[in-house]
Amino acid sequence: MDELTDEEETALIASLNRLHDDLKGMLADRSRGEVVDLDLPIGRLSRMDAMQQQAMAKAERELQKVRLMQVEAALERVDDDEYGWCCQCGEPVGVRRLTARPEVPFCVPCQEKAERGQR
Repeated sequence: MDELTDEEETALIASLNRLHDDLKGMLADRSRGEVVDLDLPIGRLSRMDAMQQQAMAKAERELQKVRLMQVEAALERVDDDEYGWCCQCGEPVGVRRLTARPEVPFCVPCQEKAERGQR
C-alpha cells in the first residue's frame, strides 16, 4: 500500500468530519428511540411491531455510538499525525480502504488477524 497523498488525506479528513457531524446529529435525534406505551389501545400485533421497531432503533443507536467513537479516535490520529497508518503494524492502511471506511485503524491483513483472533 502507498502512503496517502496530501489531496487524499485532505479529502478523507473532510469525510471524517462530515461523518462525525452526521453521527452526532443522528444521536441527538431522540425521536427515533421513543418508548412504546403499553397502555395505548392498539392491537397485540401492532404493539409487538412497535416494540420490535423500538429494539431495532436502540440497536442502531448503539452502532452509531460505536462508530462515533471510532471516528473520534481517527480524528485523534489526524491530530497526532498518525492517520492513514495501521495502528498494529505501522504500514499504510490504503486509500481504497479509508475511502470506504475513513475511521478504520487497521490495514486489511491486521484486520483479518484481529477477526481470526475473535473467533
